[in-house]
Amino acid sequence: MPPPGAHLLALLLLIQTPDDPLAEALKLLDAHQPAQAEPLLRKAIAADPADLAAHFNLALSLTLQQKDPEAAAEYRRTLELKPGLYEADLNLGILLLRDHQPADALAVLKEATDQRPKEARPALYYAQALLDSGDAAEAEKHFEPLTDQLPQARLGLARALLAQSKLPEAAAQFRITQDKNGLLQIAALYEKQGDTPAAIAIYKDFPDDPAIRERLGRLQVDLNDALAAIPNLEDAVRRNPTTANRLALADAFRLAKQPAKMLEQLQLAAAADVSNFELRMAFGRALRDNHSLTQAAQQFFAAAKLRPDSVPAWNELANVLIVSENYPAGLDALDHIRALKAETPGDLFFRAITLDKLKRRPEAIAAYQQFLSTDAGAHPDQEFQARQRIRIISSELKK
Repeated sequence: MPPPGAHLLALLLLIQTPDDPLAEALKLLDAHQPAQAEPLLRKAIAADPADLAAHFNLALSLTLQQKDPEAAAEYRRTLELKPGLYEADLNLGILLLRDHQPADALAVLKEATDQRPKEARPALYYAQALLDSGDAAEAEKHFEPLTDQLPQARLGLARALLAQSKLPEAAAQFRITQDKNGLLQIAALYEKQGDTPAAIAIYKDFPDDPAIRERLGRLQVDLNDALAAIPNLEDAVRRNPTTANRLALADAFRLAKQPAKMLEQLQLAAAADVSNFELRMAFGRALRDNHSLTQAAQQFFAAAKLRPDSVPAWNELANVLIVSENYPAGLDALDHIRALKAETPGDLFFRAITLDKLKRRPEAIAAYQQFLSTDAGAHPDQEFQARQRIRIISSELKK
């Protein structure tokens, strides 16, 4: 948007007469009615194509209506009539910046800045054009002297520093301007660079933002700082008890060696998100590791029902059932793995043990033999056990 009073030059150049369309147009512009002023200004130009004031004020009228291509053409025509006209240079430069044409804006803004070297405003726009056109280092030089006069200059300086990846310096400027978005952008870049402590230092500046506290807690978990993470993630769960938040808090409790609290969060998450396969698997594994095998089996079975073709779900279910000596159900889980054509030597060993426990001896021998033929020495202890059981069962069957 052009500066207030940008049409002042036209007022000074005009010798008004009562029925002059330019005079009427200026009154309308002063009354903030640019659309009504436009036809009068075009009429004045038709009467005198070299009327500098009419061209300038038409450009202003078009700018105020956001008819930017037409406005730019009128500013250029004005500059053809009077090269170096400060107001036209400045307004055209601002317009081109608004329309994302910083490279085109540079020349006219440089000319405006050179004409008024003590004025901060043209220098600010020139610095912005430098930044927007990709010359962040030069923009930094032009923003810096303006920071005590114009708050926008400090923000521009921060962005110029950020564009050069001068992250600590940019963060310092964003802190002075209290620009939260700028600081969060820097924190995200720190994360991308793997500098998690630097990102955490920024996130700690926003203790009242639930989303930021959640992100802070997750990063603290990544650094194994569970005690610092727990209050942040507890706050996130209290404000927004999503599955992701509860899982993050559960992970923090796991790191802090607080299994009861970890399982509580997993249970609440599973109850609220019953169709979440990954959650069922995570909860089941946590219960398994806590030696709660019956409850773990329930979660793995629920996961297998959600995804009947999931080999990991059936594998986990088979393992906990067999370890807890629920052999018939364990064998059923192993049958599902066989049906999926995904048996491993470990599955065959579990099948053999299960059939052995169920006193299905000929089938157990066959399973042990199949395990031995596929394991190829990968598990010597289990292979030794398999050979021993084959020998013992064979002797028993001969009696």
